[in-house]
Amino acid sequence: MSAPAERRLWAIVPAAGRGERFASAAFGLPKQYTRLVGRSVLEWSLRALLAEPRVHAIVVVLAANDVHWPAIAAKLNSPKLLSTPGGAQRQDSVMNGLDFLLQKADPKDWILVHDAARPCLSDQDLGALIDAVAGAQQGATPAAAGAVLAAPIVDTVKRQLHGSGAAPTGMETVDRTGLWRALTPQVFGFAQLRRALQEASAAGVAVTDEAQALERLGLLPQLVRGSPFNIKVTRVEDLEMAAGILQMTESSQMRTGLGMDVHAFGAGDHVVLGGVRIAHAFGVIAHSDGDVVIHALCDALLGAMGDGDIGQHFPDSDPRYRGADSRVFLRVVAERMRAAGLHLVNADLTVLAEAPRIAAHRGAMAANLAADLKVSAQLINIKATTTERLGFIGRNEGLAALASVLLSR
Repeated sequence: MSAPAERRLWAIVPAAGRGERFASAAFGLPKQYTRLVGRSVLEWSLRALLAEPRVHAIVVVLAANDVHWPAIAAKLNSPKLLSTPGGAQRQDSVMNGLDFLLQKADPKDWILVHDAARPCLSDQDLGALIDAVAGAQQGATPAAAGAVLAAPIVDTVKRQLHGSGAAPTGMETVDRTGLWRALTPQVFGFAQLRRALQEASAAGVAVTDEAQALERLGLLPQLVRGSPFNIKVTRVEDLEMAAGILQMTESSQMRTGLGMDVHAFGAGDHVVLGGVRIAHAFGVIAHSDGDVVIHALCDALLGAMGDGDIGQHFPDSDPRYRGADSRVFLRVVAERMRAAGLHLVNADLTVLAEAPRIAAHRGAMAANLAADLKVSAQLINIKATTTERLGFIGRNEGLAALASVLLSR
């Protein structure tokens, strides 16, 4: 189900916190920038939002002196990512994010708020949350003041009666019926959320989540059942738990990608395929060296990663890439693959051309690709075919390559 076009969905991710309970001094980093299974905690927290097409844009709210975000933003390289300075408290940062969107969003738009240190959000839970508000808007479910991901409490709950800190001296059992653990994301109407936070601030009330601010106005968001694995990294020991969850959910995940590239023949005396210079009656018309094999392989890898395409990362409008060695592109893409915690299971490539013949060059091509990907050449299969003299390839007007890859975490 798609959210109606007239109500866009914007995300705000408050990431200006210092994480006092996290003891970040042990890592030298705020908790949202601490490494977790090959990425920062914040990158994992943004992953599902970046992949969800119904999220129009994401405003990451940062500390005023944040020096870590620029490198992550450049790595993620998504036009959906925006940023603005944060405030002293979480609700101040969310409010700053809303103020930043005043000239961009409509008061009727949806605002989704997600913790910067909640790295285990699944695509399924995010989709269910968005479906809930989209369904209410379209009349499929009763209208509500937004929606909150939550998990029912299944443990016996105790209330401390005496003592403090780590030394309580008495307790009583609390009826857990109807009790839920609030998670994020949480989604609310733009105008309602802004008013709720303004009134909480004016009353001197520090809310612990956005839903609490709406509840003060008598508004009742609906609960959307989410996974209890959607934990928040609050203390150092939470990193180990989050790592286990991510490894459990990601390790068996296989990702496939397909790539294709085509270049027309032009003036010249060689073509470059798989990083190998091969003598030919023609060259290719291209901004870089026109290596269709590497270009197709890069697109397949980026596709499997969900990381755009080669034109996005190495645009032909950029003079830096004029005549560039395409192996440089492949090395950059390979580094992004490793940074995402992925490795190549295998790559299968097909060259489509009447000429030149590549049989004598396949070993060298595979060796180049394997070296740039830092894998065994046995994982790279290269083959070739003609089009039986059909089409532009059959007329010897150009050549093409197809690539298929399988990645795993």
